[in-house]
Amino acid sequence: MPDRPEVTAVEIARLAGVGRAAVSNWRRRHPDFPQPAGGTDTSPTFRLDEVERWLRGQGKIAELPLLERVRQQLETLRDPDGHPAAPLLAGGALLLQLHRDPAGWQALREEPDTRLATALPRLLQHTAQTALGPDGAALLALPRLAGATYLDLVRMLERLAAEHGPADAYEQLLARHGEAAARPSAATPPEAAALLADLADLAGPADQSDPDGADRPAGTLGTVLDPACGLGALLLAAGPGADRRGQDLDPVHTALALLRLALHTPPDAPAPLALDLRPGDSLRADAHPGLAADAVLCQPPYNERDWGHDELQYDSRWPGGLVPPRGESELAWVLHCLAHTRPGGLAALLLPPTVASRRAGRRIRAELVRSGALRAVVALPAGTAPPYGVPLHLWLLRGPRPGDDFRRVLLLDAAAAHPAAEGGRDRVDWPALHRTVLDTWQAFDTAARSGAPLPADRPGVHRAVPALDLLDDETDLSPARHLPAAAPDGGAAALHHLQSRLAELLAGPADPVSALPAVADTPSVAGPSPVTVGELARAGALEVHSSGQGVLPGPAGDGPSGLPVLTDQDLLAGTAPTATTAVTAAADGPLTTRPGDVLVPALGGGTARVVQTGGPLDGVALGPRLHLLRPDPAQLDPDFLAGVLRATGSARRASSYASTTTRLDVRRVELPRVPPERQRVLGAAFRRIAEFEAALDRAAALGRSLAQGLTDGLATGGLTEQQHGAGPV
Repeated sequence: MPDRPEVTAVEIARLAGVGRAAVSNWRRRHPDFPQPAGGTDTSPTFRLDEVERWLRGQGKIAELPLLERVRQQLETLRDPDGHPAAPLLAGGALLLQLHRDPAGWQALREEPDTRLATALPRLLQHTAQTALGPDGAALLALPRLAGATYLDLVRMLERLAAEHGPADAYEQLLARHGEAAARPSAATPPEAAALLADLADLAGPADQSDPDGADRPAGTLGTVLDPACGLGALLLAAGPGADRRGQDLDPVHTALALLRLALHTPPDAPAPLALDLRPGDSLRADAHPGLAADAVLCQPPYNERDWGHDELQYDSRWPGGLVPPRGESELAWVLHCLAHTRPGGLAALLLPPTVASRRAGRRIRAELVRSGALRAVVALPAGTAPPYGVPLHLWLLRGPRPGDDFRRVLLLDAAAAHPAAEGGRDRVDWPALHRTVLDTWQAFDTAARSGAPLPADRPGVHRAVPALDLLDDETDLSPARHLPAAAPDGGAAALHHLQSRLAELLAGPADPVSALPAVADTPSVAGPSPVTVGELARAGALEVHSSGQGVLPGPAGDGPSGLPVLTDQDLLAGTAPTATTAVTAAADGPLTTRPGDVLVPALGGGTARVVQTGGPLDGVALGPRLHLLRPDPAQLDPDFLAGVLRATGSARRASSYASTTTRLDVRRVELPRVPPERQRVLGAAFRRIAEFEAALDRAAALGRSLAQGLTDGLATGGLTEQQHGAGPV
């Protein structure tokens, strides 16, 4: 391993806030750029201290962030043949010390390194054993001797914990490790974890109508298990008041999860903490035999062929001897979770949608429905949890109780209820989605447990389906298959309004003679040579800013204080920003747009939009893959610039091509040399053309909505066709 931290070109780019190509250019153009210290010819590494010194000398960074220093120091401690996350265990142990017993560290911190080398490991081991018990401390595998590199890390972590708190500092380190990993772990995002925890109602009072749960004292959260806990996201969402149990195949991830949960437990919580996480294969070697948990929360691994099918033929977890088929590993996890759920308790699992319909699993699904264990299948929009491109299903099961003859299954299509949520992990409207799923489930579950009337079905969204209706040759549990299409919102009156609105929108584009500028052929006269955007930037006529990776966006609607973030997809679609960031528009914050700016996507071409005063693009931060051009209006008209950028020839001549993408080098775009007065005339014409195109886009979108609403209404019988002249549809 290197004796000093080293960084790759990608990490240098992240430090300086530029693209990787910029780092390659620096290496070619600057002979004093640091020489490679390791790695390979195709992926060299550089000494961090030399890179930091060079970047500071070039004015590209003021100081390397403390978090990045800590991460690089952790990388220095990593054994090339060991687990890449192993150094986080020793770092987490120090943060646990600062969280649980800061006085113990204060008594040692001024000691010389020769004493710290032996005294600090003993202190960390004692604190870990007190908080986590002997088995938990052994799982951390802490070193018995602290070397100079580790002591440097300890002092950095002390500063990081002072700035952010030990728990938040550890969260940042885990997040940064996930970003840098060659194969990032598919961790359940906190929003999805919170949804599963709320569905289990772990914070609610003991259910006195449930004889198997009534002995739990009110105010306690009971026992929660995650048999595939990973880094502990679901157990973390369960809250520190629960007795949390877990298991994971990766021992290092199990230990990281244990530290993570301990750091999020109040420092004055009695020791040992109510945490029992163990490594191992949950299906083949269950670490919690006989446990009947109040709630089991799980996002199991998907599509596993070698899950133990041959060894577990006669396992007691399989109902009626029905062994899950070899290709149905997810159903094996469902049955494992159900076996660990106490009668009346809840099991909640995130599963691929194919589990609800694959023919090989129909007998297992039928048994879950027939027994009354399966209570709900919820279709979630894509982007809620890994893999983010797949619209996952959420299965909710109750541990069967004697005498419980409730036999209905709630089928909820939350993706249909929130169509705007589709389109990626950054576009999920989590507050609305969370509320829809939780409210619908609670109303259904309360009726199922109390015998009260079931909530009314909502066409196209949810329905309580009798078990007999599902027990056919396929037992397909996909919600969309069993939900009738919803009638158009607002009925015929709403569609009539859409018709009127569409007629208004079409009135302008229907008369292109008045909407568009009049044109005539121009005589072929050789004019002055064109000028590139790069030349104009060097002359001071405009500024060019490229966002690179941009600011880190989150879903729109996270809070009123969030700064809107414009993505390249928003720009191409002509919509307002669909994401926000927690960063505010401070003087040292991200670059934000202002009136007169011209925005261009880095990938593709033919799109350029001018920021208008008070418009949806005014005052927003730039997301990834965007260019911002800020012209001096005295020298360059923004509408003229945007019009030239939209021209077919401009994009073609300034673009480079890969197998699947086209990248625009905006500095190579050529503009005709015309005086400002002529620019303003052309700019006004370009603006009229852009407004005409936008009106066509709005009319097309509204027309599609109207056509779909009419089709759905007539197909479901919610609308009746009338003869022309007899009134609205």
